[in-house]
Amino acid sequence: MGHPGPLLGFVPMADTHAPDLAPGVTVEARDEEWLVTNVTSARDGKLVSLRGLSELVRDHTATLYTALDKVTRIDPAAVTVEPDASAGFRTTRLWIESMLRSTPVPLYQEELAVAEEMLADPLDYQLDAVKKALSSDNTRPRMLIADAVGLGKTLEIGMILAELIRRGRGERILVVTPRHVLEQFQQELWTRFSVPLVRLDSLGIQKVRQRLPISRNPFTYFPRVIVSMDTLKQAKYRTQLEKSRWDAVVIDEIHNFTNRGTQNNQLARTLAPTTEALLLASATPHNGDPDSFKEILRLLDPTSVLPSGEIDTSVARRLIIRRNRRSQEVAQVVGDKWADRDDPRHILVAPTEVERAIGEELKSTWTDPDSGRSPGENPLFGWTLTKANLSSPAALKETLANRLKAVAQKTGRRADDERAALERLAGLAERHLDEGSSKLDALVSYLEEIGVGPGKRNTTRAVVFSERVATLSWLKESLEERMGFKDGAVRILHGGLDDTEQLAIIDSFKRENSPIKVLVTGDVASEGVNLHEQCHHLVHFDIPWSLIRIQQRNGRIDRYGQRHTPQIVTLLLDPADESTPGDLHVLQRLVDREAEANHHLGDSSSLMGRYTAGEEEKVVQKILARERDFDEEVKTPEQAEEDARGLGSTADGADDISSLLDALGLSLEDIAADEGSSAAAPAGRQSLFPDEKTYLKEALNAAFHDQPSASHAGGGVSWRDHGNDTAELAPPPDLQRRLDFLPQDYVDYRHVKEKVVLATSETTGADLLERAKHGSSESTWPSAHYLGPLHPVTEWAVDRALANMSRKEIPAATADVDAPAVLLMGTLTNRRGQVISRSFIVSSPTDLGIMTADAIPDPVAWLRGCGLDERAINPRQAEVTEDDEKLVRRAVEAARGILSQTVEAADVDARRRIDEFTERADRWEELAEGATRGPQVKRSEQLIERERKLVSDFTPSPNPLIRPVVLLVPKR
Repeated sequence: MGHPGPLLGFVPMADTHAPDLAPGVTVEARDEEWLVTNVTSARDGKLVSLRGLSELVRDHTATLYTALDKVTRIDPAAVTVEPDASAGFRTTRLWIESMLRSTPVPLYQEELAVAEEMLADPLDYQLDAVKKALSSDNTRPRMLIADAVGLGKTLEIGMILAELIRRGRGERILVVTPRHVLEQFQQELWTRFSVPLVRLDSLGIQKVRQRLPISRNPFTYFPRVIVSMDTLKQAKYRTQLEKSRWDAVVIDEIHNFTNRGTQNNQLARTLAPTTEALLLASATPHNGDPDSFKEILRLLDPTSVLPSGEIDTSVARRLIIRRNRRSQEVAQVVGDKWADRDDPRHILVAPTEVERAIGEELKSTWTDPDSGRSPGENPLFGWTLTKANLSSPAALKETLANRLKAVAQKTGRRADDERAALERLAGLAERHLDEGSSKLDALVSYLEEIGVGPGKRNTTRAVVFSERVATLSWLKESLEERMGFKDGAVRILHGGLDDTEQLAIIDSFKRENSPIKVLVTGDVASEGVNLHEQCHHLVHFDIPWSLIRIQQRNGRIDRYGQRHTPQIVTLLLDPADESTPGDLHVLQRLVDREAEANHHLGDSSSLMGRYTAGEEEKVVQKILARERDFDEEVKTPEQAEEDARGLGSTADGADDISSLLDALGLSLEDIAADEGSSAAAPAGRQSLFPDEKTYLKEALNAAFHDQPSASHAGGGVSWRDHGNDTAELAPPPDLQRRLDFLPQDYVDYRHVKEKVVLATSETTGADLLERAKHGSSESTWPSAHYLGPLHPVTEWAVDRALANMSRKEIPAATADVDAPAVLLMGTLTNRRGQVISRSFIVSSPTDLGIMTADAIPDPVAWLRGCGLDERAINPRQAEVTEDDEKLVRRAVEAARGILSQTVEAADVDARRRIDEFTERADRWEELAEGATRGPQVKRSEQLIERERKLVSDFTPSPNPLIRPVVLLVPKR
């Protein structure tokens, strides 16, 4: 949808129509209605910044010169009153409902407007995240969602975005995720929250380029997009992003964006200043480098990290929400929707003769050489070989082949010795492949034991993890041969596959009718991918040398929504003597320690204090080599919990940041214990219609002359209400154009441009969402889309129904009132044109003709009390005279006195928020005067200065907008 933009490059002419403009007034320009957000003087005229109010330009911004465009101030009282002759006052109810829904609720409204009407079954702790993001303590909605694996961060993000949309702050949304979770994220936001994101990645970009001119910026054409971090690394997209502005940006797995100097970090730094709301998500936000974690905080609020480099924990607590499986607020509500996992089962496998020989060769030649010196130049390469051997003979063979290729051209005795050792080991690896693997035998036995096998009767599935791609390919071939699987029953997933293939495999595995029985995957699936819908068996074919990796892998099936007990199994060689390198039972203890932390803390990230898989692997390698002690390097859950309680007001080092994150969870539990529940209260359904289906049906009846069931040729949309909480319609061309902004996989697979099928109740919507995974569907896109409060089909239908009503017109209806009563809506905006207060006022004349004005808390309740509901009967008695239109004018003037109090209260609230930021910024700058002024301090100074200018725009406009909504006249 195009919209007017700045008219630059023109020489302004004489300003012949420069009305009395000021921020907060409404104007008409280019046949559309706008809110003035800023006015500056220009040569021969004024430069007016606008935010759209009418349908075609709603929430779009534009800048016009009054010398070039006619900008006419709208008098809100200058309306025409038209009697409503529709049955049951349908037009009046649609008009009022449309106005209530299209006018944003204030950003800082405590009650949630739509989050609990979505298809999410929200839990209190998830609603807490929504409340914290929208808290009036924040200058803007910017937050790190650091909940542990499996708690539903995507659902929390979906609810926050839905609330932002309802608050007029979500017209333009960008979501950045790893490519293997693109479709999963896109599906969750659309199917549950009616937040449509167009996927711009790989195949998606090809489709876009076919539809747009080559010079067009796709990020300005599609208002809401989801794109992979890999795509945005490309310079051509970076340039386009710098020119874009967003209402909300979501970056998933933010820990991948924190290393300064990387392309990912540059991307995050580019996006953060371009958006008002910034939602960052990661279960492991701390990678062990304190500077990396501070980078996350600076993206959210530059004052959160002091010039000295210390974290201001008072600010950090406001920016971060972190809970885990064992947090009180989580444990008390998840119930049977998250089954506790069993203790890990370790299958210890006696090595074969050749496996013992390989272990002895690795130990005596490479990791603990008899000569005191290992072959080659890298003394740690023996541990690389050991790790490959613990994975599979195929992985060992590949590692040896690569190393032999690397040393092929080297000369000298040292190189000759290394080649000889490598070739000796390669011979053993080849023999191992020929004679078979004891771990593979154990895996086959275990899979058969739990019921994994060919044929439709064997419905059990398993996920098998391994770090090495060579192992994945070898496992696939071996399992197909040993277990009689047909092609497609064992699938491989790893980062080398293109994004389309990855998404297709993940989507298939989630469905009940999927042919996949065993998913053999690398650690690409250990971050963010949900595999629990049809699976509760997970096998570590090789054990990661990292608690982080173990936890991430386990979290694929051990997460909210898992109703079966997760079964975690490890396979580990168990030699009877010390013929292998190091103490392999260390890996078993590592898995057990992660399980202990999961049971007691709900999270294991703080046990080693390293915070990246790579750093943890280095420590574990030293433990395996008996150079470090396991218990000294890997804390018990009790030790980690004790360390989290000693944090002061600032944090600097890695251990302090670890304690800060853990302490955030503890403090949230304390709050929950003190206050009972901190979940945000829902506003409750406030509507003149009993449900969304009735609202849509009435709109269709009004738009298509009570014949929406007719075909297109007959003037309808083939509307069918099936009576089983589903309905359908055939979209006409104007609705089809809106469908271009929906997820295209959904539109194509469900043929949505031919037929839109809607689920009209939460129960049916949830059931069909599950059926897409459990039934015969070839896709996890549901057959009917839930008709929630943000659904674009309803918006389209209401626009069609009210198309003949002028913006300068309001309806009149007879009602149970003693005297004519005007319902008015007053909105107050800040200098950016964002609604910060919304009030409803009823104005009526007294017997003496004096206009009274009273604020009412709930306009819907008041209207229903006047008899304007779904049971209303229209006797068509309403008559309008010139006196009634004068009455509306007088009502607008009477309402101004009420709204003056609102302006004062809003000004106090905004000033409090501005002052709090100003005090933080001033304190930061005072501390900076004595600090070393490195690049990071200078960058923070620039960000803080930019923030000061933004915050100043949060002050209220002095001109509240008053709009008459409806005139109610007494019945005869």
